[in-house]
Amino acid sequence: MGRVYNFSAGPSMLPEEVLQRASQEMLDHEGSGQSVMEMSHRSKQFAKIIEDAERLVRQNMAIPDSYEVLFLQGGASLQFTMIPMNFLTGSKKADITLTGAWAQKAYEEINRLGTAVVQGSSKDKKFSYLPPIQGVSPDADFFHITYNNTIEGTQYHTLPDTGTVPLVADISSGILSEPLDIGRFALAYAGAQKNLGPAGVTLVIVRKDFLAKAPDARDLPPMLSYKLMAEHKSLYNTPPCYAIYILKLVQEWILQIGGVEALYKANRQKAELLYGYLDSSEFFYSPVNKADRSLMNIPFITRIEDAEKAEEINKLFVKEAEQVGLVNLAGHRSVGGMRASIYNAMPLAGVEKLVSFMKDFEKKHK
Repeated sequence: MGRVYNFSAGPSMLPEEVLQRASQEMLDHEGSGQSVMEMSHRSKQFAKIIEDAERLVRQNMAIPDSYEVLFLQGGASLQFTMIPMNFLTGSKKADITLTGAWAQKAYEEINRLGTAVVQGSSKDKKFSYLPPIQGVSPDADFFHITYNNTIEGTQYHTLPDTGTVPLVADISSGILSEPLDIGRFALAYAGAQKNLGPAGVTLVIVRKDFLAKAPDARDLPPMLSYKLMAEHKSLYNTPPCYAIYILKLVQEWILQIGGVEALYKANRQKAELLYGYLDSSEFFYSPVNKADRSLMNIPFITRIEDAEKAEEINKLFVKEAEQVGLVNLAGHRSVGGMRASIYNAMPLAGVEKLVSFMKDFEKKHK
């Protein structure tokens, strides 16, 4: 089989140009006579790779010099713990909106070390919308949001105004999909395996004055101290070298195709095509509130009311889609149905093929 269209929520598709470049350099990176996977993280060759990765991320995301850019490990899940460990330093209280499964996990980790104050929840309707923010605790150490909810398919299209309370965000599924004002955040973090590269590296962007509020590095486990990681330029220990290298190549690809604005234009076209079909279909539909729909993650379900029959049709849909090269379309187990994640590397042709398949499937089964 040739290459498929991978609609996985992560690890996701990578640009073919990036994979080809990595393949060409697999045995010999830029005349070094070795693969990046073999390099010492203390070598001059890798120093250039990680420095270029940071420079390119800063360029693509317009990150001011007042922020540190870190390449860490442990995914967004470790950030759920690191953030309260480092920044519940005042009232020991943080505000949060509960907008999905990952927000729920962040909430639970805040409560392990302090108090999480829920300022809005959409749990009542299976997280199918973004709740209005009820308020901001003036003494909160930070306010946490999940910018794009991967599982449920919702997204903040307007960032909340938290006043003087530092805004912290999980931007894993939305990073670099559209222009985003990093200056609005005290800290933003993203697992790489959506839009940045392969699993293994986590990007953290933290404002220096916010970082100053963290405990002294000696007062935390070394691997969980943002200050220590910043002091060592993400090289306190052996970082995920190859994942950082691929992230660098993805940043170069973004520049080559015209930057984030070009990605946003392409992403809107893909999303509008799929949502447009779903809104016109008599068989499939999107369960997400229209105003809150994600640009990246699109859950959809059938209109079949009989649960057993619906589940049977869902499995058939996923199976037949795989047979034509459309893979990883099963919805998350907590939501059911199907889900198409159309990250930056997904070409328009992939979404066109998916919509065509869905139309044919609808004709057969409605």
